[in-house]
Amino acid sequence: MAAPTDVLTDKLAGFGTTIFAEMSALAVETGAINLGQGFPDTDGPVEVLDAAVDAIRSGVNQYGPGLGHPELRQAIAEHQHRWFGLDIDPDTEVVVTAGATEALAAAMLGMLDAGDEVIVFEPMYDSYQAGIALAAASPVPVLLQPDADGVWRFDADGLRAAVTERTKLILLNTPHNPTGKVFDRDELDTIASVAIEHDLIVVTDEVYEHLVFDGSAHVPIATLPDMFERTLTISSGGKTFHTTGWKIGWMTGPNELVTAARMAKQYLTFVNGAPFQPATAVGLRLGDDYFTGLRDNLQTARDHLTDGLGRAGFTTYRPAAGYFVTVDITPVAPDLDGMTFCRELPQRAGVVAVPESAFYMHPENGDRFVRFAFCKQLPIIDAAVDQLVEAFG
Repeated sequence: MAAPTDVLTDKLAGFGTTIFAEMSALAVETGAINLGQGFPDTDGPVEVLDAAVDAIRSGVNQYGPGLGHPELRQAIAEHQHRWFGLDIDPDTEVVVTAGATEALAAAMLGMLDAGDEVIVFEPMYDSYQAGIALAAASPVPVLLQPDADGVWRFDADGLRAAVTERTKLILLNTPHNPTGKVFDRDELDTIASVAIEHDLIVVTDEVYEHLVFDGSAHVPIATLPDMFERTLTISSGGKTFHTTGWKIGWMTGPNELVTAARMAKQYLTFVNGAPFQPATAVGLRLGDDYFTGLRDNLQTARDHLTDGLGRAGFTTYRPAAGYFVTVDITPVAPDLDGMTFCRELPQRAGVVAVPESAFYMHPENGDRFVRFAFCKQLPIIDAAVDQLVEAFG
């Protein structure tokens, strides 16, 4: 009997395998240093790991509450007040999710109808387009481009022009992946004014909130005047506590927005990661020295990689936050696009990176850009730099 044809939904046609799966497989196949996918190569704080073990051994292994473990919801509310001055009700304004990716998907599925439009800043994390597509909505891109000082900017008039009668939501990611941009107060004011003027929802992905360098500050858009009521804030513990495999995320905001996203979330995972939830609560309550040390160590890693990529001949854009540095490959590979360059890089230099064209709706806008991850131990970064300098420098 013949297999059925036309199986894949039209909503996901054209997406294919994620670029992370392809490049990580290439790293395994070639034995190259993997600076492609953004996961740390060290474990998180021992207090957090021990709390997970204790939870497992004490029987926290069955389905938990649909909203999330009460201790974690309380810790999330405390965290939002401690760092950003936001007053969150842990019982009505917090939901725990299977990582930030599920929270984003649930927000799209719970808030969007067929034909709605979502303004997104490109380049963008690759799940954004898929989540919007699954909701039968349409993304409308606003381009980020590096200015003469290497700072990624968007055109305010272009943002305003992107709004139509079908626009329902602005999807914001700050600190930004892949560029490492931190949207400044003037930019956030612009986005907020557009949202308020057109009565739009803002969904904001803030998973890199504690990984901000050089004295910069992350400002949640929910803290701006009249914005809490229309903002769903999403974050997770994976990046902050080096526990990306735990997939413990959360969404906070006014009850109406949280409830809309939770309506979809309950039919995705329902609940997840029972013993990892109280452990993540322990992490959120760690002292300031943990968070400053995390930031400072990562900033050192950023400098090692960014400076090394410059020595190898790339045009580099020093990130203000996050896990990644973007380079323009033109000086070292003028005849290649980023995808071809990344597929050849393991054989040429023994290093894996990710082409940023995968993060664009219009890939030609990112053809020259490649992303390297610096959330690795310094000896790994330095070895990768040596190989890149030898290959290109």
